[in-house]
Amino acid sequence: MSTDTDAQARQKLIDLAAEFYDQFEGGQIPTMTLPTRTKSNIIYDEDKNVWVYGDRTSSRSANSVRGARKLLKAVYTIDFLAQQLDEDRSSTLRELYYLSESWDNEEAQFNGQDESNKLVEDLEIVSEVKREDFHMRPEESGATLIGPLKIREQTRRGEREIHCQKDVGEGGYQIPNNPDTVEFLDHDIDFVMCVETGGMRDRLVENGFDEDYNALVVHLKGQPARATRRITKRLHDELDLPVVVFTDGDPWSYRIFGSVAYGSIKSAHLSEYLATPEARYVGIRPQDIVEYDLPTDPLSDSDINALESELDDPRFQSDFWTEQIELQLDIGKKAEQQALAARGLDFVTDTYLPERLDEMGII
Repeated sequence: MSTDTDAQARQKLIDLAAEFYDQFEGGQIPTMTLPTRTKSNIIYDEDKNVWVYGDRTSSRSANSVRGARKLLKAVYTIDFLAQQLDEDRSSTLRELYYLSESWDNEEAQFNGQDESNKLVEDLEIVSEVKREDFHMRPEESGATLIGPLKIREQTRRGEREIHCQKDVGEGGYQIPNNPDTVEFLDHDIDFVMCVETGGMRDRLVENGFDEDYNALVVHLKGQPARATRRITKRLHDELDLPVVVFTDGDPWSYRIFGSVAYGSIKSAHLSEYLATPEARYVGIRPQDIVEYDLPTDPLSDSDINALESELDDPRFQSDFWTEQIELQLDIGKKAEQQALAARGLDFVTDTYLPERLDEMGII
């Protein structure tokens, strides 16, 4: 079922290929200019509270054998993606890598999946079209949501309406690769709670947290996929819903919160599309480790290095984060969400979360 978005994406790809052709015809060496994709060229936009690319650029130019190979691979990929859109088909990033093995020019074939992944990201940047609109899918993330939300989803078998509490099992509704195909019809949601681990997500659902507090529980499944971050942003922006992020109490989980709220370095070109700067942290704090005497693990050397790095990270430049990170370095401990079970299976839904969310003015 082709859409106007598909047609626009296909045209952008064709326009990009036409630029190379025009450069050839004009006697110029074909070149593709991109933001330099290094950590030193990622800046934190304090006005928008997201990561974005800086002003430095680099070129893929055919004036060297290496550069010519990169442009050749780009042209073959553009041709494949345009054909895919024309036929209303889709493929995974992994499949693209293997598909290149069948291309008639060996120089156009990818040496590994990292190379094909980066090229798709390059095409996103220069065409200003998301890979989802190229019909490119990641491997299944399995992320789900459950709560009082009614949606209409576009599928190959037509439209279907789903209530994400009444029409789904305990596993919830699986977030599609492209959440922009989902239309929000109605809801009774008071807030969105993004949860890091599957075990905690299951605890909240089993205890009826989504029903008792009109919460939409989104399972992040660790570091959240783009689709998960996109639907979270849409829920906030379009339905004006507060978003809170509930994670473990360690530096890697703080970065999970950071990717939801402020974006990630890897997807800096999509931060305004994926990030929800208004999201708030409701996860395990070092302060909780002390106050509730939670079961803990000692900080590893890599944990300590990560925490020290976060003290200089623009995403964590606030009194709250400085205080919590310094406390964690001082006590030398970290704790998981499920450590709250040491106080009983109902403690998290009867005491911990209601108290935290009340303090924050969410409930």
